[in-house]
Amino acid sequence: MIQVNINYRDDCIVSFSVEGHAGFADSGSDIYCAAVSAVTQTALLGLLDNLEATPEYTVEKGRLQCRLPQALSQRDRERAQVILSTMESGLTAMRESCAEYLQIRVRRL
Repeated sequence: MIQVNINYRDDCIVSFSVEGHAGFADSGSDIYCAAVSAVTQTALLGLLDNLEATPEYTVEKGRLQCRLPQALSQRDRERAQVILSTMESGLTAMRESCAEYLQIRVRRL
């Protein structure tokens, strides 16, 4: 199962992580893994391309972690929230059709 963790502080997403394998098909052929990877990696690329500050991130086989810097300008904060809330919406919609392969945990820090 793919585990997505989304962490909020003061109603803003400040970090997310993705780990695991859906188990729907073999690695490299799994449509759920590909979909989650596409959504989360696109969000990371959006942050890297649109923020002045650079988030801390790690991308490895079967794992992605991303944390926003604590000191963000108002402009960066707003842009990051648009990107990350869109990611969360996409993952939530995906989970509705494949709950047995994708778990999303939201934490308030």
